[in-house]
Amino acid sequence: MQLTWYDSNSWLIEMAGKRILLDPWLVGPLVFGNLGWLIKGVKKTTYPIPENIDLILLSQGLEDHAHPETLKLIDRNIPVVASPNAAKVVKALGYTQVTTLDHHQSYTLANSLEIKAVPGSPIGPQLIENGYILKELETGYSLYYEPHGYHSPSLKQDAPIDVVLTPVVGITFFGVIPFLKGQKKALELCQWLQPQYILQTAAGNDTSFEGLLTSILQPEGTLEAFRPLLTENNLSTQVLELKPGEPFTPQLQQRAVTIA
Repeated sequence: MQLTWYDSNSWLIEMAGKRILLDPWLVGPLVFGNLGWLIKGVKKTTYPIPENIDLILLSQGLEDHAHPETLKLIDRNIPVVASPNAAKVVKALGYTQVTTLDHHQSYTLANSLEIKAVPGSPIGPQLIENGYILKELETGYSLYYEPHGYHSPSLKQDAPIDVVLTPVVGITFFGVIPFLKGQKKALELCQWLQPQYILQTAAGNDTSFEGLLTSILQPEGTLEAFRPLLTENNLSTQVLELKPGEPFTPQLQQRAVTIA
């Protein structure tokens, strides 16, 4: 397994010999619904589109996960696995091989990597987007991704999971209303899944935001404050924030198999 973070929620995941581009925002600004005055994200670094992509994986249809400007630069013939909302976005852009996954449905890539959709972030009162569990069928190594810190209790049945990509540092409106859930939910998730690594996702140091909303967004917690919480709860999970653009290979240990 090798992971490359491109800041925000954009990742290149290499598992089972396949290259999966997850929620790519690599070029241009991030604007929601042409409302740049409300909030606009700019990356200090423009990242090239990775080569030899086997699959694009999209968790949400919003612009920070299905970024139109980036998706327009990618070969439309690359297969896409997406939430129902994200599938609408890529189909409108002309992608030709789109598989929609509802919660608890699975897709198998080249008989070597299983991708399972799980309930993720609520977007409005009636829409819950996707999180994903990726599992190498030969080794059993697994990865879980949810970009806003909303974790379904149904995940417990998939434990343990080796690597988790989710917010550790949260973001709130006015310091009260969570936008990205952080420390408390990340700790609960680690208790459920017993991961070997938890890696911070969502906006990092390479992204700056401007607009009206930025004045009411406040960070919640730090990685440094989270580490002792793991120790206090007898968890050996390593927590990291990667440097954008630099590949990382987690040193994973095979799990002991318990026979009932």
